[in-house]
Amino acid sequence: MRLIAIIHKEQDIYVAQCPEVGTVSQGYTVEDAIAHLKEATELYLEEFPRPDITSTSTLLTILNVAIHA
Repeated sequence: MRLIAIIHKEQDIYVAQCPEVGTVSQGYTVEDAIAHLKEATELYLEEFPRPDITSTSTLLTILNVAIHA
């Protein structure tokens, strides 16, 4: 199953989340955050299977915004 991972930095830690499932994890490196998110998501889906989730059910795009100073 292919899912989306969104990673952002908060102070000295990286936070990773999977929007299709709702799982969130963290790590001190991007790689750790992704590995922890993968483990958390796999464990969650073992307990709460969601056959309706596919990577095509979520749209990922870029948003351009104007900032007026």
